Amino acid sequence: MPRSPRHAIPLTVALLVVSLPLPAAASPGLAQSAAPRATAAAPSTSTFAATSHREEAGRSTVDTTPGEVRTTLRDRATGAAVRGCVSLVPVDRDRLTVVYQGEPQDGRHGGCTGVDGGDVLASNVPPGRYHLLAEPYDNTQYGMQWVGRHGGTGQRERGVTIRVRPGKTVTAPTVRFDPPGTVTGRVTRAADGTPVYFGYVLPLPVVPHPKYSDYGVITDDDGRYTLTGLGPYRWPLYYTGPGLASQWSGGVADRRKADTVRVRSGTSVTSNQTLVAGTVVSGTIAVDEMPNYSQVIAFHARTGDVTGVVDVGADYTLRLLPGQRVLLRCDCAHAPSRWFPNAAEVAGAQPVRIRHTPVTADFDLTGPATVPTP
Repeated sequence: MPRSPRHAIPLTVALLVVSLPLPAAASPGLAQSAAPRATAAAPSTSTFAATSHREEAGRSTVDTTPGEVRTTLRDRATGAAVRGCVSLVPVDRDRLTVVYQGEPQDGRHGGCTGVDGGDVLASNVPPGRYHLLAEPYDNTQYGMQWVGRHGGTGQRERGVTIRVRPGKTVTAPTVRFDPPGTVTGRVTRAADGTPVYFGYVLPLPVVPHPKYSDYGVITDDDGRYTLTGLGPYRWPLYYTGPGLASQWSGGVADRRKADTVRVRSGTSVTSNQTLVAGTVVSGTIAVDEMPNYSQVIAFHARTGDVTGVVDVGADYTLRLLPGQRVLLRCDCAHAPSRWFPNAAEVAGAQPVRIRHTPVTADFDLTGPATVPTP
């Protein structure tokens, strides 16, 4: 049976045709770093060609009427209908950052088949461009995939891009599932070679809930893991560990530069990884009343992928891989989040360059956020 869409494991992306509210974003503060400040990262070069522009009263408006996406899930070899779900993952960086505590970063819209499998209809989808992430109910028989034009892939940029137009229904390519394979390995610390316990190994990032941890594969006390349910393609895998910098396979912060792991149907491949402590990003958090389970989340400034998460109190300490620029968001108040240094929206966030020296980024949520001028 499908899991709840808001608590879906990345390998069990059970979306029940949802359109969740999009909370605002982030946090004020003063950014200081021993390293020079990063210049503003350019937004995603992909733009939503699906929107409709109209002239009203001398100004251009954008038609945001939702659309729909249809597709069909089938067995690649036999053509038989398959039961499963499809997530619509935004191409646009800013929309990809709409992810919150307890959620995988797999978008906020999608749909599932009925009991007989086959057809899927995702409704109430905002206009824009999306990658399709498909997962079968039975991941012992079929593997998860990014949907391609003629079959699956493990790399989202190699999959199709679906354009949703205002008020229109678009038909996506048929999802053709292949038998799954398995990835096993061991995760250790670079500093001393000791095993990393309770680290995640995932095909895409999550924002973990401090209390609930059912998001996928977790390393055991010897640092070992077994990841099942992936389609037979090349996958970048995301590794985390307590007190360590998160990374993609191959020890990089940018998913697109990861060393992909070649998964093969019916067999097991090995991917051992070594995690480093990374660069410390820390700061204070000023807020009138802080909720339980508050967090600071780092997003890669180019891709929008989650690249680090830490639970916070009056201050925080986050460890990140050097060699990247990040956008920091503080989900730290009974109010919309704040983007560093003091922006209400991700578009106003200031990228922070992560080098090998500690970075300070303070948040002050006691006053109003900066709102972009229309």
